[in-house]
Amino acid sequence: MSATKPRTLPRQLKPELEHEFARSPELGYEPTAEVGFVRCLSHGFPTPLARWHYHDEYELHLITATSGKAFVGDWIGQFQPGHLVLTGPRLPHNWVSMDVPDGGVAERDLVIQFSHGPLVQAAGTIPELAEVLPLLERAKHGIEFFGLGERSTAHWHRVKAARGLRRFTAFCDLLCDLAASTDYRLLSNVQLQSDDDDTSLDRIDAVVMRLTENLAQPISAADIATELGMSESRFSRFFRRATGNTFTDFVNRVRINRACQLLMESDRLITHICYEVGFNNVANFNRRFLEIKGMTPSDFRKQSEKRFSGATV
Repeated sequence: MSATKPRTLPRQLKPELEHEFARSPELGYEPTAEVGFVRCLSHGFPTPLARWHYHDEYELHLITATSGKAFVGDWIGQFQPGHLVLTGPRLPHNWVSMDVPDGGVAERDLVIQFSHGPLVQAAGTIPELAEVLPLLERAKHGIEFFGLGERSTAHWHRVKAARGLRRFTAFCDLLCDLAASTDYRLLSNVQLQSDDDDTSLDRIDAVVMRLTENLAQPISAADIATELGMSESRFSRFFRRATGNTFTDFVNRVRINRACQLLMESDRLITHICYEVGFNNVANFNRRFLEIKGMTPSDFRKQSEKRFSGATV
C-alpha cells in the first residue's frame, strides 16, 4: 500500500463563505424555500461535506457504502454500510471512508436534519410527541442504532419524496422506530457542545485526517502546534475542547481502533499490528489496548472469532 501524503495544516478557507458553501443545493441540500422543519440530504465521498464539523440541527446519518472511521464527540469507532447514528445539536462528528475506489462513490450518506425548538415546543402541547423527548436527550451523546439500516433507508426515501404534512408524518413514523429501539449504544462520553468557528473546525479536521491517513508516522502535539503557529499548551487546550480528548489519548484511540479492525479482518501477528498502527513497542501497545478496550489484543481477537463464527462468547 502506498503511503498517503500528509495533509498540510491548516487548510486555508474563508470562514465567512464556508457555511453558505456547505449548505448550497449544489452539494445536495434541499433549498430552504422548498422544505420546512425536516430536511433531507444525500452525498457521496469524497465531498467537502465530509469533515470535522457540527451544526445546530439534529442529524440522522445512515451509511450506504464504504467503511472507515467514525468520530462522534470523543468517540472513535468503525462504520460500514447500515451504520446509523443520531447526533444532537453542536455535537462534533465526521465519517472518514478508508476503502474508497478510484473516482469515489456517488452515494455514501443518507441524512435527515431537524431542529430542536419546534419539536420540543410541539411536544409541550401534543402529548404524543413527548415520546420522542428521551431520544433527543440521548442524542446529546450520539446514538448508534443496530438492525435499523434497511428500514431507515426506506424511511429516508419516503421522507425525501414527500412534502408538507405528508413529509412530517413520514418523519414521525421514522422517529417512532428510533424512539422505540432498545438495540442502541451511546457514543460520546462527553456531551460536547462545540462553539468553534469554521477556521478552528477546519484545523481540527486537518489534524484528524492527518492522523487517520498516516497512523504509523510519529506525530506529536508539539509538531502540530508549531505548524498551526500555536504554543503547545494552547494547542492542547484547543484540541481537548474540540474533541473531548487529550491529543495523546486521541492518537491512541485512533491507533487502537485500527488495530481492532486488523485483528478482526486479518491473521497478522499482533506484534506486526502493533508497529503497523504506530506503536513503537509491544508492551505499550498491549497496555493501551487493555486500557481502551478492557481486554488484551489476543482476547479481543478470540472474542471476534467466536462472534463471527456464530459461537457463544
